[in-house]
Amino acid sequence: MSAPPDTVVIVSARNEADRLPATLRALAEAFPGAQVVVADDCSTDETPHIALQAGVDLVRSPASVGKGGTATLAAERMLARSYEPDPPVFVLCDGDLGTSAGQLAPLAAAVRDGDCDLAIGAFARRVGGGFGIAVRFAGWAIERRCGLRLRAPISGQRALRGELLSVVVPFAPGFGMETAMTIDAVRAGYRLREFDLDLEHRATGRTLGGFVHRGRQLIAFARVYLGRR
Repeated sequence: MSAPPDTVVIVSARNEADRLPATLRALAEAFPGAQVVVADDCSTDETPHIALQAGVDLVRSPASVGKGGTATLAAERMLARSYEPDPPVFVLCDGDLGTSAGQLAPLAAAVRDGDCDLAIGAFARRVGGGFGIAVRFAGWAIERRCGLRLRAPISGQRALRGELLSVVVPFAPGFGMETAMTIDAVRAGYRLREFDLDLEHRATGRTLGGFVHRGRQLIAFARVYLGRR
């Protein structure tokens, strides 16, 4: 029987066929021997095919259930496996990071070395975005609910101790996943730390589509805030 992996990477993706190949290659280089799982939210492009061709595990929702929903499906599948006595470090990331996914290794190292229980990757450079209303609200909600102030409250690039995964799963629906995860982890007594990383992703700009996207985020953050009194 082969030894269990020391790292499990869950990659959230929806219609990321153009950037997912580079993301998976970068993850393979950054985390040699890791188990990589693509959590696919019912993509209509070649995303699931690319995952299978790359030789990684695929967890695919037959209908779109949002990022939090598909990440929960993947996490629950991982939790059903026996990783005892030494559970792996779990890395969560987005499928659109491309080659910059190779920058995530310090997050897992910080958790493995005991520097923190949950490491969050903050984008060292701002890429796209709107006026920051949704992000500021998420930060305010986290501070109000658990007293922690973060620079990157909604970053999806994270690493966490194996035992913490069961505390924060199921993830909050949709875009509320990271905000709720942070609140739940802090309330349970776990230590968080942010790291500036040279990351890039497919950013939404100040377009109609971008504002609609951020409006959906804001609604999801408000639901987390109201649901965790």
